[in-house]
Order: sequence, then C-alpha cells, then structure tokens
Amino acid sequence: MKLYPSLLLLALASLACTASRHSSAGSRYTEPHRPQFHFSPEQHWMNDPNGMVYYDGEYHLFYQYYPGATVWGPMHWGHAVSTDLVHWTHLPVALYPDDNLGMIFSGSAVVDWNNTSGFGSAGKPPLVAIFTQHLMAGEKAGRHDFQTQGIAYSTDRGRTWTKYAGNPVIPNTKAIHDFRDPKMFWDKGSRQWVMVMAAGDHVMIWGSPDLKHWTHLSDFGREWGAHGGVWECPDLFRLPVEGSTEQKWVLLLSINPGAPNGGSGTQYFVGDFDGKTFVPDPSFVPSIAKGKGLWIDYGRDNYAGVTWSDIPEQDGRRLFLGWMGNWDYAQVVPTGVWRSAMTLPRSLSLRRSGEGYRLLSAPVRELQRLRQKAQTIPAGPIKGTLPLDTPAPLREIDLTLDWNGAAQAAPLGLELFNAKGERVLLGYDPVAQELFMDRTQSGNLDFSPKFSSKDRAPYRATGKRLRLHVFIDLASVEVFADDGGAVMTGIFFPTENLSGLRIFSESDGVQVVSGTDWPLKKIW
Repeated sequence: MKLYPSLLLLALASLACTASRHSSAGSRYTEPHRPQFHFSPEQHWMNDPNGMVYYDGEYHLFYQYYPGATVWGPMHWGHAVSTDLVHWTHLPVALYPDDNLGMIFSGSAVVDWNNTSGFGSAGKPPLVAIFTQHLMAGEKAGRHDFQTQGIAYSTDRGRTWTKYAGNPVIPNTKAIHDFRDPKMFWDKGSRQWVMVMAAGDHVMIWGSPDLKHWTHLSDFGREWGAHGGVWECPDLFRLPVEGSTEQKWVLLLSINPGAPNGGSGTQYFVGDFDGKTFVPDPSFVPSIAKGKGLWIDYGRDNYAGVTWSDIPEQDGRRLFLGWMGNWDYAQVVPTGVWRSAMTLPRSLSLRRSGEGYRLLSAPVRELQRLRQKAQTIPAGPIKGTLPLDTPAPLREIDLTLDWNGAAQAAPLGLELFNAKGERVLLGYDPVAQELFMDRTQSGNLDFSPKFSSKDRAPYRATGKRLRLHVFIDLASVEVFADDGGAVMTGIFFPTENLSGLRIFSESDGVQVVSGTDWPLKKIW
C-alpha cells in the first residue's frame, strides 16, 4: 500500500500510538464536555459512522477520522468494537489514504457468508468493506471523476484490511462530482448484492454477484424529498409494519445543507424495492412531493446515520447510529483534544398511522445497563416548575405528562440548568403541535453564529398526553417522544455542567402521570 508521503510518518505514529492507548481511554475522558456514555474518539477529528457490521459477537464501528488534527482532513477509517452497543474498545486505524486513489470516504461493510468475493476460505467468510476513494489531486485539477468506489477485505475479524488490487470496482465514468457513500447488502429476493450510493441530487442503485463487479440498476430521488444540498450516506433496508404482516422498504438519505432546522439532517422514504428499482409508496408521496421531506431526527445534531449489517435474525432489530454533529459548526465547537461524538444506538421500526407510514427510533435496550438506582417522579400537578431532587449530569428520564385539565394548552416539558443561569429547554407546544429544543441560553455560544437555536419538530400528541424519554450527557441531550414518534438530538456547551433538572408548565392543570429518573454510569 502506498501512502501520501506527507501522511506516512503520521500513519505509522498514529498506529503505534492508538495501539498503546486504546486500553487506557478512561484516563483521558475527563476533558470539559467530553461525552461519558456516547462514543467519541480518544483524540482528533471524527465524523460519519462507516462500515457498521456485526460479526462473531462484535459490533464493528468504523468512522471518518483524521488522526492529524481536530478539524476535517485527509480521511481514514477509525475503528472500535463493542459486544453490547454500550461499551467500546478503540482499535488501530483500519484504512489509510493512498496515492493512487486517494482518501477513504464513507462506505459500508458486510460479512460475505458464501464467499462470493473469493477473499475468504472454507468455513471462514471474509468481511468486505466498500468505500469512496477521493483523489484530492484530481479535484484540485478541476476534474469531476475524482471519486470512485473501492473495496477491501479482512480475514481476521476486522483487525487488518487488504485493499483489493482491482480497485476501483466502480469507476466514475460519468464524471459525477459527488459520487460516494456506498451502502451494500445481500438481497435475498434478487439473489445479488445490492448497493445504494449518493450521486449529487439523487441515489444510484447497483447490483453485483461477487462484490467486485457492479452493474448500474436504477436511480431514485431527483423528483422526491428535500433538496438544496448534497445528498449523502444512503441506506436501504426492509422493515415489518407494526401490528401487521406487511413489510416495506425504507431508504435513508442525509442532506447538507437542507435540514428543517438548518444545516445537516437525515430524511427517509418508505416504499417498495423489487431488486432493481425503489418506488415510494403512493400513500407516502404527499409527504415527499414538492420539496417536502420527513426526517429521522429533527434536532440539529444527528447526521449521516446508517444501520448495522448482519444483525442475527434471532435479534431481528434494525440498529442505527448517527454522527452527533452539524456541518454548520462541527469544526469549531469548543472541545479540546477531540471533536465529535456519535448518537446513542437506536432501534428503528415502522408504523402506519392516519398520516401514513412513519419511521420511529428508540434507544436500544442495552442502554439499561447504565442505569443506577431509580428515583420515582411523583404523580401529581405541576405548578410552574417541579424540581427533580437528585443532581446528576448523566441521566435518563422517562416522564409522562397530561394537560387535559389545563385551562389553556401552553408549552410544557423539562429544563436542564446550572447555578449560572445556563439552561436547555425541551418540551412540547400543544397549540403549535411541535416538540421543541431551545439552547439559546445553554452556555458558550460564541464559537459560531449558527449554533444558538430554537429547534422544532412537528408532532401531534394523542389525547393531550405525552411521554418524553430523555438521555442527558455532559454536553448533549436526546429526546424520544411517544416511543420515537418524534426525536430530537442536540449538543450544548455550558460553562459548568447542567446538573439541575425540573419539569415546567406555563399553565395550571398539567399533571405528571408517571416518571422515573435514573442517574447513569460512565462507560469510560
């Protein structure tokens, strides 16, 4: 393998340094704002999750990584593994840039169980990764074919990777400027590998018998969904519809810019796939016509998320992870030796309501391992605010509120705060029928004029009652309303931890129906 000359020493130093440090992350993870139960790199820059695959008892997380600084640079694949989706072990960098084809952008990985690629051996299937290679010299020369798709394989449980000598497996023959982020899976119906890939303002679908030879099958998206930015990081998978025998296909698609609250976001489409073409369901079309879109998360800080491949059938879940950042400000957030974290892992499900098919996401059950002694939030009326007694910066809250007896339907929810008056509000506005998150007084806002925000997610609560399931880390909050009917993720940077928590209501007659407050353990 031939590396960029300027990166050769960096790569060797990074490999040795990571190998020596990965077992002692706990001694480092004490910096201000450092996530305590979310994945973050030990140091330097991270963005999109990549190559997520389950094999031999391990969840693999690869990610866009630059081991030379805390801002974006020549992309590598960082690597970590977990046996429970909660606790992670850092491993050495998996894939490095090279002179011939360039940096290692986003992609995916699968277990080639039947050794269709020929990279494995009897009884030992290989892991195969596919990724975009970005040749910076080609881009600087004004060419449009500087992005191609390459593959690599591993026969030692993902610890080392060999790039295929025949790369690129998909050359950029049409000179598409943004030609990237391949996500592949084995399609039982058509008995082939299928891959979805972003191509500027649409998605391309490809097929292959062996992961090395690919045929363009179809395109999707020019006329559907939100546009205005570059389409990125697609994912295509099938889900059962809750409470029925029906199954539908879901296509995830990230866009930057163009999200409903600004900057980066991930939209989704529901439809059918016949092994060649994805078509939106007719009932879903009104939600994605004329520039409209539906979003997996309406917060500012969940982007480029994709799902794990090869989750065992007996598990049955579709597991998702996103990058907890936004390109509006990700490179300037006030952190120290590292930048960025991942969202909590989530389980996706599909429900059909009166408004049509909707994709729900909920925190994975494995997160319950972090819970410490539960505190019951007493049922009863809220008069202005109701403090929750136990101060703790790491918390999980499960709270159900009812405003049926309120004289007026005014905003209600939770307030995170500290003694300096810094706060984050998250709650529901029954009149506007919106979930909201307000971080305009959350602490340090000076690093970017685009950071301070009051973000909203359209959501119609049923029966004047709302369940809020909330996870609070040192510098982030994730809110799941009514089992994931609406979701918001946001980061913030207080000058001291937001250890205080209280329930608020702007009108009398609001009741706590039930609630539990768990302090959470650190994972590092």
